[in-house]
Amino acid sequence: MRCPYCKADNDRVIDSRASADGFAIRRRRVCADCGRRYTTYERAEMAPLRVVKKNGERVAFDRQKVLGGMLRACEKRPVSHEQLEEITDRIERQCMEAFDKEVPSKVVGNLIVQELRQLDQVAYVRFASVYREFKDVSQFLEELKPMLEKRGGGHEAADGASG
Repeated sequence: MRCPYCKADNDRVIDSRASADGFAIRRRRVCADCGRRYTTYERAEMAPLRVVKKNGERVAFDRQKVLGGMLRACEKRPVSHEQLEEITDRIERQCMEAFDKEVPSKVVGNLIVQELRQLDQVAYVRFASVYREFKDVSQFLEELKPMLEKRGGGHEAADGASG
C-alpha cells in the first residue's frame, strides 16, 4: 500500500479490526519513510451495483458520493466521520441485499434521509432540502412540521407563522 502523503510503498499495519458491521477490515498503518499514520479499509469484492438516476442514466454505486453528501449535510454538526462511515456501510449493504444489479437513486436517497433523520435533525433537513429539491419555503415547512410537533412546541410556531 502506498502512503497517501509521501507515496512511498513502505508501510506496516499497526492495528487491524473488523468494522462495526463485520463486512470490512479497518487497518491503521504507519509509513516507514515519513512516519505518518493513515487508515485503510478492506472489503470483499462483489458484483458492481449500479444506480439508476432520475434521468435513466446508470452509474456505478459510489460509496464516496454517499459519504460526501452526508459530510456536507453534517458540516459543523456534532457527528463523527466514523458514524458517517457506519451509515454508509449500512446503506451500501442494504442496497446490495435488496437489489441484484441496479438500485434506483430514489432508494439510496431515501435510505440516507432515514439515517440522517435519526442521527441529526439539522443534517437531515439540510440533506432533505437538497435531495427533495424544495421549490419554496412552504415545502420546507411541511418537512419540518412533523419534527416540530414531536417536540411539542411546533403548533404555536406553525400557527404564528401563518396568521
